[in-house]
Amino acid sequence: MGEFRYQGIAVSGRVMQGIITARGKREAHKRAEEIAQQRHFRIKALEQKATFLYKVRKGKEAALLGEQKAFSAEEVRRALEKMGYSVLSVQRKWLDFRMKPPSKDIVMFIRLSADLLREKLPYDEILNLLSNDIDNKSLKQSLREITQDLKDGKDGVEVFGKQAEILGKFPAHMLGVASKSGNMVEIYESTAKFLERNEEFKKSLKSAMIMPAIVVAALIAAVLFYLAYVFPQTAKMFLKFDIDLPPMTATTLKISNLLQANALYILGAIGVIAVVLGRLITTAKGRLLISRYITKVPVIGPLIHKTSIEIWFRVFFSLYSGSGENVEAIRVAAEACRSPWIEKRIKEVALPMMLKEGQGIVEALEATGVFTKNALSRLRSGAETGTIRETSIQVANYYEKETTYKLRGIIDLIQVVIALLIMVVMTGITIVSSETAVIRPKPPGMR
Repeated sequence: MGEFRYQGIAVSGRVMQGIITARGKREAHKRAEEIAQQRHFRIKALEQKATFLYKVRKGKEAALLGEQKAFSAEEVRRALEKMGYSVLSVQRKWLDFRMKPPSKDIVMFIRLSADLLREKLPYDEILNLLSNDIDNKSLKQSLREITQDLKDGKDGVEVFGKQAEILGKFPAHMLGVASKSGNMVEIYESTAKFLERNEEFKKSLKSAMIMPAIVVAALIAAVLFYLAYVFPQTAKMFLKFDIDLPPMTATTLKISNLLQANALYILGAIGVIAVVLGRLITTAKGRLLISRYITKVPVIGPLIHKTSIEIWFRVFFSLYSGSGENVEAIRVAAEACRSPWIEKRIKEVALPMMLKEGQGIVEALEATGVFTKNALSRLRSGAETGTIRETSIQVANYYEKETTYKLRGIIDLIQVVIALLIMVVMTGITIVSSETAVIRPKPPGMR
């Protein structure tokens, strides 16, 4: 999110000015035009806040170098001159690219903030303390910008929303909500727990799927290399001397010739599949399609589905207890649950039922068809007893334990299957190779 300042002139000649946040200059210009139409003035300029590098000197001291965010170089120059510096140069920093900090640094910031808030330390002191101790430059700069914006009296949701690219969309939203609530400690702890759980699941999922996929791909490549290059060299040498090949060797040679003859078609098919998969992963419709049908995948599908439900209940618990707004809590939890299909069903089915038809939360979520019977049963029990908040965290903790244990079992099972597959392939190659080793040429009189 960028920060933009618009300037304009009203019909009366009065100068109009304001600051807006947007994802880009096009969006900022659109929002500025909407404001101009509402307030009846004409836009003259739209400036984006950028980083400026400056070189200054005070008296006979050595020149100092630094950087400052501002809307223009002249703004930086005036501020430095007011502080008594002689400005030598002010230049815009054109390559102002900030890498997103590691997730562990973000989790550490949120976790430490929760601990210090529990100790009743003022939030501005917490930000100053952490911004001085954190090593990551991107996160350090973000914390300093947050501190300054909060000191200027800006809205917390807007302040943290500007840092969504650094902190992440969901953490930025949660911290913005926490800044306006009276329960900052619990929201910070829930956010840290969510991020830790999210990273743990991703790591486990990579162990369960990505590494085995790499091993299988390497195994397939090795087998193809053997069939397409190593084996034919040996087999064709026997054919050159008119030696009859054993059955397995002859069959393997036919497969090798078939692969070589259709190599371009095979590579083309692999390329098409890769493009289609890449398209599915990178587009919104593709991700929606994947999230809808991935639950049908045996073993791993239900695990991913239950993890999304766990995240939904965990986020709903933290927002419901902090803001007390059911609809907003349901919407944000849907956006955070990491399943586009669940998010779509909640926004298009559950929320309209609650807002337009006045349905209860259990009936609305049941109509989406994406929640398990167990989760709905527990939520219904919580609604009847007035303990939705407690029930939500219980469901989240239950699914966390269930998916953790099952994922460990899946990882062990996949490792066994991969080991068996490698053994079978290597055994097959060994048998074929050993068969070629016992081939003998025909006696001279039998040729």
